Amino acid sequence: MCSPLALVSGALGVAQMSMSISGQKQQAKAQAKAQQRATILEQQRYLQEMTAMRMQERQEGIASAQQRQQIAKKAREARATGRVSAGEAGVAGLSVDALMKSFTQNEATALSSITQQEQFNAQNRALGITDAQMRSSGNLLRINKPISQPDYAGAAFSGAQTGMSMYSFGKESGLDAYLNKKFK
Repeated sequence: MCSPLALVSGALGVAQMSMSISGQKQQAKAQAKAQQRATILEQQRYLQEMTAMRMQERQEGIASAQQRQQIAKKAREARATGRVSAGEAGVAGLSVDALMKSFTQNEATALSSITQQEQFNAQNRALGITDAQMRSSGNLLRINKPISQPDYAGAAFSGAQTGMSMYSFGKESGLDAYLNKKFK
C-alpha cells in the first residue's frame, strides 16, 4: 500500500500538471482569437486602402476627360475665330492653313501632356498598389505567428517534480512518519 504522503504528493503533481495544461490551452485559444481579429482588421484596412486608390484613379480619369474636353473646345473656338477673322480680313490660302495647323498643334501638345500625366499617375498607382500589398502581407505575417501548443511533456515533468519535491519535503520533515501512524 502507498503511503498517504506519496498519494498526496502524487495528487498535487497531477493537479499542477492539469492546471498547467489547461492554462496553456486557454492561452493558445486566446492568442488564436486575437490573431483572427487582427487578421480581419488588416484585411479591412487593406481593402479600404485599395478602394481609396481606385477612387482616386476614377477621379483623376474624370479630371483628365474634362481637361481634354476643355482643350478640344478651346481649339475648336480658336479655329472658328481664326477662320472668321481671316474671312473678314479677306485672307485665304496658305497663311490661313498655317494658322489652323498652329491651333491643331497646340491642341495636340496639350493633349499629349495630359496623356503623359496619366501615364505617370498609372505608374505611381501601380507602385502604390504593390507597396500596399507588400505591407499587408508583412502585417499578416507579423500577426499570424505560430501559436505555442500545450507542452504535455513539460507539464508532466513539472508536475512530477512538484510531487517529488513535496514527497521529499514530507520525508525530511517527518510528515511521512506522522501520516503513516495516523492512517494505519
